[in-house]
Order: sequence, then C-alpha cells, then structure tokens
Amino acid sequence: MSGHNKWSQIKRQKEKTDGQRSKIFSKYAKIIADAAKKAKGNKDDPSLRTAVEKAKSFNMPNDNIERAIKKATEAGAASMESITYEAYGPGGSAMIIEAMTDNRNKAAQEIKMILARNNFSLADMGSATWAFKREGIDWKPTTTTPLGEEDIVLLEKLIDELENCDEVQEVFTNAE
Repeated sequence: MSGHNKWSQIKRQKEKTDGQRSKIFSKYAKIIADAAKKAKGNKDDPSLRTAVEKAKSFNMPNDNIERAIKKATEAGAASMESITYEAYGPGGSAMIIEAMTDNRNKAAQEIKMILARNNFSLADMGSATWAFKREGIDWKPTTTTPLGEEDIVLLEKLIDELENCDEVQEVFTNAE
C-alpha cells in the first residue's frame, strides 16, 4: 500500500498549508510594493507601516517584506495599479472587487472569465458602489440584500474563485 504512510499524509497537509500561505504572502507583497513605491521607500510612512504590520500579522517573513520593498524602490520597477471592479452576484447582491496588478488588461480578463464561468458579468462603474460606504481601505455595506440558501452557496463559491485569483486583493459584498 504505497502512499499510505505517515510522511505522505504530512507532506500533503504541508503542501496545502504552504500553498495557502504562498497566496497570502504574494498578495501582501503586492500591497507592500505599492505602498513602498508611493512612499519612495520611506519605512516611516504610515501606509507602508500599516501594510507591513498587516503582513506580519499573517506571519510573513521579514526577508519577503524587505524583498518587496527593495523590488518596488529599484529603478525600472513595474508600477502596481489598484483597480476597483463592480458586479452583481447571486440574488442581486452587489459586489466590489479590488485588484492590484501591473497589467490592467490581464486582471480585467481574469475577473471577467471567473464571473462568466459562474453566469455573472461586470457591472458599470457606480452601479454597485451606491450600496457601500468607504471606511479607510475597506468598503462597508450601507444596505444589505437577503439571500436564500442556494444563493449563499453560489456566492461563497464565486468569492472563493475570485480570491484564488492572484490579481484580486479583496471582495466585498452586501449580502446578509
């Protein structure tokens, strides 16, 4: 019975947790790089300091943080761009999708593809933001939409797919 020893089980569990940590670290590396570029490498800048603290709360290693700052402040570094997309999900729930990318077209196509795979599409600018209020870096819903059991399952599946996309940073929804 090959593949049934203790090491194989540990290896599979480690692969899973390492994959999840890698996704989190790459997202925060983008956030840190964007903040470092805006702060011109000044580590005392509040936005950079906040991004670093948030990354450290997820146990991101200092080497990765320093590498992201250095990469962003070097000459010829790719400029990261923050983009906000709007969509309507299951049951008419409004969604705001925040992405950070160095290639606007690639990010838009990936998000459109994920939405189309789940039978949804992007909404026009301003068509979903009316249901939210910006508080700091987060969007808080001002109105909520009640959803049935089936719609909740569809929404969770859609949000999981969007968050697994490398370009997507956060997904906000006004579903109850």
